[in-house]
Amino acid sequence: MTSTTTLTAALPAGHRERLTRIAREVSVDDGTRLFDEGRRADRFWIIRTGTVTLDLRVPGRRAAVIESLGHGELVGWSWLFPPHRWHLGAEAMSPVRAWEFDADTVRAMGAQDPEFGRAVAHWVGNVAARRLHATRVRLLDLYGPCGSGSRL
Repeated sequence: MTSTTTLTAALPAGHRERLTRIAREVSVDDGTRLFDEGRRADRFWIIRTGTVTLDLRVPGRRAAVIESLGHGELVGWSWLFPPHRWHLGAEAMSPVRAWEFDADTVRAMGAQDPEFGRAVAHWVGNVAARRLHATRVRLLDLYGPCGSGSRL
């Protein structure tokens, strides 16, 4: 896990421990939608095993798969930023085991402990920036001029 967007790399040990103490272990069957674009974002997950794909609705076409996520990665960042609505959709592509977190609880923890809140916001902000870039590249690959998604 070398990505700075994984929980292990993104948060100091003390903050990770506080966060994982409130986690709930969940299992999700393959093909299950975790969330749909535009709906209320009230939770998030960290994948322990399995794969989740992120997708984006494209008018007049089927949803475009933006990215596949695996072990240690955060699923869902929209819960942190008002209006707390999912910007993408997510689906389990294999059986998934994950830690699930209640967004209200984590936001309250951040409000009570600003250092914790800043660390979580920085982590989630990095994830959001990475995902938005991946979305741009993927949409250019799908709908732009040949090879346009690979250039910056």
